[in-house]
Amino acid sequence: SLLVTEFSSCCGYDQQVGKNGAVQAATDGLLGLGRGSVSLVSQLKQHDITKNVFAHCLSTNGGGFLYFGEDIVSTSWSRATMARSTSGNYYSPAAGTLYFDKRPLGVKPTEVVFDSGSTYTYFAAQPYQATVSAIQAGLSKSLTKVCDPSLPLCWKGQKVFKSVSDIKKEFKSLFMRFSKNTAMEIAPENYLIVTKNGNVCLGILDGSVAKLNFNIIGDITMQDQLVIYDNEKGQLGWARGSCSRGTKYIICSFT
Repeated sequence: SLLVTEFSSCCGYDQQVGKNGAVQAATDGLLGLGRGSVSLVSQLKQHDITKNVFAHCLSTNGGGFLYFGEDIVSTSWSRATMARSTSGNYYSPAAGTLYFDKRPLGVKPTEVVFDSGSTYTYFAAQPYQATVSAIQAGLSKSLTKVCDPSLPLCWKGQKVFKSVSDIKKEFKSLFMRFSKNTAMEIAPENYLIVTKNGNVCLGILDGSVAKLNFNIIGDITMQDQLVIYDNEKGQLGWARGSCSRGTKYIICSFT
């Protein structure tokens, strides 16, 4: 006999919450993969199809992969314990301390949220200002600020840039440290974009404009990283690597 099981699934976008939709949700999410009981992965567990574990791998070349099940969990990934977010029912590795080129930026630890529905990364006011100051202080005179409609903070060079690879040596890595032994490296290719005008722009935005008092790790920072959400053990993890092709644990791909 054939067993037919019904599932509900959707992507969050421009969500309105509160009375009469008075408040816009700060994060949107990917394919209903949140922490709620009606999320896709929660429904899969309720029907004994798989464990409440999933991961995504977003490629810098476009597209990527979604994985479901505990088989994706390995010992080679950095991991942090899931914390209860003070800003909502979001995936959070707790507060993170920000470093630039392995030097602390002198900003107090700020809550961090992983949001696969956010194209860019957002920092709260103090982390954002400290990051911008550190980046600009380290740039050579060959780069000058320029107005570009793509993003608020951009630079032009002596020649047109075709990709982030052309310019990433001018920039240093950021690090978000969650504990003594757990940190996420945010390499230049995970916070920069090159626009159609050939300029390079900062893909970390000022969260205070959206009245955010926490940091959001968005898709730009998750690119070419396998990001794992282990709801069974209450852990978040990440492992750097190419997301242009999948492994035997692939459930679906998207382009």
